[in-house]
Amino acid sequence: MSEDDRGRRPAGMLEDAVLAVLWEGGGPMSPADVQAVLPGEPAYTTVMTTMARLARKGLATRERAGRGFVYSAAVDEAGHTAAAMNELLRRRRDRAAVLARFVSELAPEDEEMLQRLLREGGTD
Repeated sequence: MSEDDRGRRPAGMLEDAVLAVLWEGGGPMSPADVQAVLPGEPAYTTVMTTMARLARKGLATRERAGRGFVYSAAVDEAGHTAAAMNELLRRRRDRAAVLARFVSELAPEDEEMLQRLLREGGTD
C-alpha cells in the first residue's frame, strides 16, 4: 500500500519520491519546483521539510537562491539504492537465505545481468 487512510505516504516514501524528482530534474530545484512534480499534491511545507531533512542526512545539497534554497541530489540513484539494499541485508541473521531468495525472485533477465556482473567483478 502506498498511502495510509489519511492519504499519507509511509515513512521514507516521500523522501524517495523527492529524491526521484531531484534525480530527474538534472539541476538545482526549489521546494516549489519539486512540489509541482510530486503526485498527490503534498503541502509545500511538507516538501520543504522533507528536502531539508534530505540535506541534513547528506542525501541532498542545498544552496541559497534568493530568500530560499535550491536542492540537488548528493547521491546517484544506483548508489542510494545499493546502500539501502546493503543496509537491509546487514540487519538480517541469515544473509545467505536472504540472498538466495532475492536471486530466486529476480526476473530472468535481471538474474542473467547479476551473473554477468559477478563474472566481470563489478558494474558497467
